[in-house]
Amino acid sequence: MTTGDRTVRLRRALPSDAEAAAGVWLRSFAAALPGVVRPRSDDEVRDHFRRVLVPARETWVAQAAGGDVVGVMVLEGEELDQLYLAPEWRGRGIGDRFAALAKERRPGGLSLWTFQVNTPAHRFYERHGFTAVERTDGSRNEEREPDVRYVWRP
Repeated sequence: MTTGDRTVRLRRALPSDAEAAAGVWLRSFAAALPGVVRPRSDDEVRDHFRRVLVPARETWVAQAAGGDVVGVMVLEGEELDQLYLAPEWRGRGIGDRFAALAKERRPGGLSLWTFQVNTPAHRFYERHGFTAVERTDGSRNEEREPDVRYVWRP
């Protein structure tokens, strides 16, 4: 892919990427969702990346030219389960590349959940052709935070 920041390469995550990918998730979540209470500690998030997301899901990372992991995307079935960028790497087209990759990997369609308070995510997904199809009060997610389900169909 050649759009956006060309010094960043998207690739499948390796076991050695789990710690860095978790770090991106933690920093991004804190920056984008400061009012959302996380149900898991930092160590539990790192463990989840190491034991579940990287080995058992289709996990991708964005790797900068210097070797740093600056983004992470996780696909599970038709679900875009995670898409997080290091805060200082937002706005460089990496999220756009991840969205295009997700659609390429799941040409039949995708769905995802995001929190209702995350209006930048709403704008991002809507710009990429996703449509809001359901809103909840958050009683079904770990954070107990109202959320919205988005769907993309080709």
